[in-house]
Amino acid sequence: MQKAPFKLLSLFLTAFLFCSIQSNAQNMQKGKKIYETRCLACHQADGGGVPNMNAPLDGASNVVGNDIARLVRVIRNGYNERVALDGFYYSNAMTASPDLKDNELADLLTYIRNSWSNKASAINVAQVQAAKKKK
Repeated sequence: MQKAPFKLLSLFLTAFLFCSIQSNAQNMQKGKKIYETRCLACHQADGGGVPNMNAPLDGASNVVGNDIARLVRVIRNGYNERVALDGFYYSNAMTASPDLKDNELADLLTYIRNSWSNKASAINVAQVQAAKKKK
């Protein structure tokens, strides 16, 4: 008799895991589309950027790090200062994307944090909303 609740719990957890994996794959696809239309020209298809001009996203400590608020600020507001990143400097200004919705920012960040050689946690809408509140 006690096997029934265990089977039900097991079935629920399996379904939850499947939905989470499927959802993450969908978020990655959406993020890739945003990247291709807004980021690819400067950061390139391989995420390598352009030496001395546009910072790479592949392998960049600030991309896979924990400062989500900074990433959200840079994407929304752009950046017009010389960037020091992992021992190199980049001088090209980054265009602002203030029109991206929270879910689009989450998808884009999930994509760049998990593409190329990057392996980091996915970003959700609640994290983007919390990041926007930080100064």
